[in-house]
Amino acid sequence: MVHMSEDRTKERVASTAWLPKWEQELSEYINTCERCEKANRKNGKKYGLIQHIEEPKHPWKTINMDWVTGLFPGGKEN
Repeated sequence: MVHMSEDRTKERVASTAWLPKWEQELSEYINTCERCEKANRKNGKKYGLIQHIEEPKHPWKTINMDWVTGLFPGGKEN
């Protein structure tokens, strides 16, 4: 079963069926959904703190670069 958020899933189920304790059972199912746990897993390091950079007095006095590393190769070759 593929589901949306817990609230939207409950709305959809409520419009088509009713069973005793269905809300509790549905909540347990969603909260222990293996597919969701894998998709929502937080990996990697935490973000660093933002560091303020003073406004330069002359153009090109300060240059900032953001480095993106550790990306997985794409599935298709261009």
